[in-house]
Amino acid sequence: MERVSSRKCGGHQTFSASPSDMADNAPPSSVTDAVLVKSVPLPSDTQKVEELDFNKLLGTGKPITADDLYQGMRHMGFQATSIGEAIRIINDMRTWRDPETGEEKTTIFLGYTSNLISSGLRGVFRWLVEHKHVSAIVTTAGGVEEDFIKCLGDTYLSSFSADGAGLRKKGLNRIGNLVVPNDNYCAFEDWIVPILDTMLEEQEASKGTEEEINWTPSKVIHRLGKEINNESSVYYWAYKNNIPVFCPALTDGSLGDMLYFHTFKTSPRQLKIDIVEDIRKINTLAVRAKRAGMIILGGGVIKHHIANACLMRNGAESAVYINTGQEFDGSDAGARPEEAVSWGKIKMDADHVKVYVEATTCFPLIVANTFAKDEKHQKKEAA
Repeated sequence: MERVSSRKCGGHQTFSASPSDMADNAPPSSVTDAVLVKSVPLPSDTQKVEELDFNKLLGTGKPITADDLYQGMRHMGFQATSIGEAIRIINDMRTWRDPETGEEKTTIFLGYTSNLISSGLRGVFRWLVEHKHVSAIVTTAGGVEEDFIKCLGDTYLSSFSADGAGLRKKGLNRIGNLVVPNDNYCAFEDWIVPILDTMLEEQEASKGTEEEINWTPSKVIHRLGKEINNESSVYYWAYKNNIPVFCPALTDGSLGDMLYFHTFKTSPRQLKIDIVEDIRKINTLAVRAKRAGMIILGGGVIKHHIANACLMRNGAESAVYINTGQEFDGSDAGARPEEAVSWGKIKMDADHVKVYVEATTCFPLIVANTFAKDEKHQKKEAA
């Protein structure tokens, strides 16, 4: 009986079936061998893909909960499973206690970019800080000023395709599909300048004394949180709960504009802000942590500032990244946790995940299944 023959063609091997092979209504054996490669048995404990079954959820007669969604999504695959991993890792962060003392907790560093404060996600951050669920915050200048600006005026929904020139003529500033009236920044200037005046007077009056004032970004934010006296503010609660907020790029925004304008008003005197004292403060916080965890939404300076602080302790034990950045350009913003492991910013045996999802889409679900998981835990943590 004739079998399948092979021949070289242009440097590639090809196969041809004999008439007898084709005549028996069966594909050539070479085709079945190529397509139907025999599987190697998977380990018995390999997780199967699971499907979210709304028939099952609705059949309980109870409302669908955040936990129902988490349980239904965690073995779904793709980024749903990454979200499930983030929830698992954060729950491990928040429930860990030092085995020696039974009391000391994970030092949790929360980082987020300014756009997230501009969005409605600000309320989630405020809740976390109000109930003392995080140990320290790192954000950008916009992540500071937009919080205070929202206490003075509203931010509105718009469109990603809104005409820039048209908005400019109307005095509207676009942040993605949000718009902020320019009047809000004018109100911010009216509010902050007298505070800067007072801070400068305090700085100058303290010179040469034992209690000489040395302003740092974290001290400035602490002071502004006190002055705003508004419970909708993230930094009001950071002030109340003595949670440090670090902003190494404090001048990169409207706050920088205000500081710039202030130098003309007060010349030759000038408000001094020391970033060196703050780098010592955040690094010391990491070094003294019994266990360190990172929750970082976005990239850039906020991501690296937290990771580099954890380098001082040879890496964090837990890390959750949430951003849509890609790694092909070599940027730190898009880098996966494995890259931070190579630098010693995340421990080699650490629990970590990167969630490739825009943060407003997934972080409320993550918080609902972690810090806000149940009322008893919430009251215990806030005590």
